[in-house]
Amino acid sequence: MNIKSLLIVTALLEAGTGIALLIAPSVTVDLLLGSGLSSPQLLVLGRVTGAALVTIGVACWLARNGERTAQTALVTGLLVYNIAVPALLIYAAIALEMHGILLWPASIVHVALAGWCLLCLRSR
Repeated sequence: MNIKSLLIVTALLEAGTGIALLIAPSVTVDLLLGSGLSSPQLLVLGRVTGAALVTIGVACWLARNGERTAQTALVTGLLVYNIAVPALLIYAAIALEMHGILLWPASIVHVALAGWCLLCLRSR
């Protein structure tokens, strides 16, 4: 599997989501979980999360042409992230009964990215 393509796709998805959280955290969370952010503290936390996702996007973009060992380390971290995110989103849907229009699509995308990470790591 092509790690460069994985890193480019991840960079675009995560940076895009991060920018959305930085600009409009409540709207972004509402689309994902079905309820916006209702306090100043949650808005700050949403924006901090956005900054973290932009950081993941930048790291992936910069590593796309990088050395093999660094790419493998980054993809291993992305695998953990792409397992954790759908687990948390599915928990939100089932246990907390949160249902935003993007919850299931986001879960599916992260499961697919986790699979892509596994395939890339296996081919190393």
